[in-house]
Amino acid sequence: MASQEIDALAQALSRLPGLGPRSARRVVLHLMKKRETVLQPLLRALEMVEERLKTCSICGNLDTSDPCGICADVRRDTRALCVVEDVSDLWVLDRSRLFPGKYHVLGGRLSALDGVRPEDLNIDGLVARVAEGGIDEVVLAMNATLEGQTTAHYLAERLESYPIRLTQLAHGVPVGGELDYLDEGTLAQALRARRPVG
Repeated sequence: MASQEIDALAQALSRLPGLGPRSARRVVLHLMKKRETVLQPLLRALEMVEERLKTCSICGNLDTSDPCGICADVRRDTRALCVVEDVSDLWVLDRSRLFPGKYHVLGGRLSALDGVRPEDLNIDGLVARVAEGGIDEVVLAMNATLEGQTTAHYLAERLESYPIRLTQLAHGVPVGGELDYLDEGTLAQALRARRPVG
């Protein structure tokens, strides 16, 4: 049996994505065994981030500076803007190093079931950025869910009066994917987005 403090730590860790109660207990045990080399550096890093964490006033990214490192990077293409649902989507896309432009985080997606309305998201901030001018293309990088596509459609309507090229990520059969393992929605999207060979 662990003490209340150790049990409380395990419970706190079990609320993190990807960690259930058993995994959290294993993490706590590892932290306790490696106190000098793992636990103390982790505590210092958490304290530092907690003290310095900011939300970027331009794009909505989480960073230790405002504007964030991406918005402050003068090497970025300011004419291309990629719109994502959440910060985690921004981090995944930026880690790929395939998009040279800047980002805009909505902070979620429209969902009638969850009561998320346009005014609950950072849509007005997006429209204001586009209205300032200097942006040639807006890439809608919404998740391939009903809510994600509803959000993309709503954004397209809000941005249609601006002289920009509006694009969205391709959806369909993944590289290496086998047709008999795909769901009907993915297959339908792949068929709708088919293109000429050659």
